[in-house]
Amino acid sequence: MTTPLIETAPVQELLDKLSGKGAPAGDPRLKAIIRRIVGDLFATIDEFDITEDEFWAALNFAAAGAPEYGLWAAGLGLERYLDLRMDLADAAAGLDGGTPRTIEGPLYVAGAPASEGFARLDDGSDKGEALVMHGQVRDVNGQPIAGAKVEVWHANTLGNYSYFDKTQSDFNLRRTIITGADGRYAFRSIVPSGYSCPGGGSTDAILSAIGRHGNRPAHIHFFVSAPSHRHLTTQINIEGDAYLRDDFAYATKEDLIPALTRRQADGSNAAYGIEGEYAEIAFDFVLHPAPTPEAIEASSRARTLAGADAG
Repeated sequence: MTTPLIETAPVQELLDKLSGKGAPAGDPRLKAIIRRIVGDLFATIDEFDITEDEFWAALNFAAAGAPEYGLWAAGLGLERYLDLRMDLADAAAGLDGGTPRTIEGPLYVAGAPASEGFARLDDGSDKGEALVMHGQVRDVNGQPIAGAKVEVWHANTLGNYSYFDKTQSDFNLRRTIITGADGRYAFRSIVPSGYSCPGGGSTDAILSAIGRHGNRPAHIHFFVSAPSHRHLTTQINIEGDAYLRDDFAYATKEDLIPALTRRQADGSNAAYGIEGEYAEIAFDFVLHPAPTPEAIEASSRARTLAGADAG
């Protein structure tokens, strides 16, 4: 039986050299990772008999698709896999009781206006159903966390996000809310819609080629952070959405589907400035203590900063 090319001495020597294995300089961990990644790619080329044309077509596609890498990470399950690994590590460490994490997605924009306790997210231009969402930020012992930062962002009723959608005002449907002594937050907005990957884009092309859709259910994103507590990246889903349990990004978790209740505005909720019927969601966030200083901050993922491309 012929030995697979990947297992031959010349290829193994090539992998050692290209990964810098024998060189005194360089990071040993990175060398091992590069060797594994390239070796796995070599093995895939062999197993599927990938031609030179197919290889370069794939590389050209990847280069052209770079602006959508954030969607690739979601749609190909990479973000979900990272969450699964972190969830497994938490379980092994005996950590429970916190709000579940789930994927960030690629549409966060830093620098949203901040306010104390309450914020209105929408600018009034979208006539979608009014929404009030409120709750408390607590630690795992049930104590309210004062000064917690609740960053929230979501799509409009067309499934579009401000900044990326230039028809919306700056920071529409994006705000930062700082909790008071009672740990409470609240905001008024509109019920968002889900969205699909851009038609004709690289993510759409990948998913179409393997027979998958690129739709996400309606959802609201959150970063929740506080001194001495672990940064939480999560999102809640809007119940009743057709794609609630068929999310192309695999972000849905049962504990992140709060009830949505229709209410009638009256004197008890006058502070929200809503007339008539509106939707209400009550949801509390529970943060774990930070095991390291690094855990207080979000990951090192590259993120958009509004105004950074001005001029």
